[in-house]
Amino acid sequence: MNPLEIVVVAFWLMLPAYVPNNAAVLTGGGPPIDGGRTWDGKRVLGDGKTWRGTAGGILAGVGLGLLLNFLAEGVSSALGFTVAEFPIVALLALAAGAMLGDILASFLKRRTGRERGAAFPGIDQLDFVVVSLVLTALVATDWFVEWFTLPVILAVLILTPVLHVGTNIIAFKLGLKDEPW
Repeated sequence: MNPLEIVVVAFWLMLPAYVPNNAAVLTGGGPPIDGGRTWDGKRVLGDGKTWRGTAGGILAGVGLGLLLNFLAEGVSSALGFTVAEFPIVALLALAAGAMLGDILASFLKRRTGRERGAAFPGIDQLDFVVVSLVLTALVATDWFVEWFTLPVILAVLILTPVLHVGTNIIAFKLGLKDEPW
């Protein structure tokens, strides 16, 4: 694959993991996952991690992946190279892994004394990627190995922080987020 193909394939593969956290912001609210519980005097997760947002994020990621499956053949023809079709188990792992990664980052933030919305450089940009990749590799191993080559994984790790910062700034300017990170 040439560099442009690598970037396009990396972006395509990660879309079902990129969308859930943004969708969770739009669909969130309601009871927090931790039920208000504390651990060592600090919230376990905080009010920002809700059941409704988590479910909304996962559904958005899976729904987008199903749409990508529908479009894959036409997109591949138009681009002149093949983009992946997603097995349902991979879609679930990418979307749920993204949400789980964000939840784990929230847990780490609380343990390190950071408040909701506080920046956690590195963790904020890659938490959802690492967990979604690991979970997908575990449950859809053959598909993962076929598509997530080393160059694609490197592109994901470089592309994601840039996209993450950019989308957060846009969400902040639109009033969807209280902080631009």
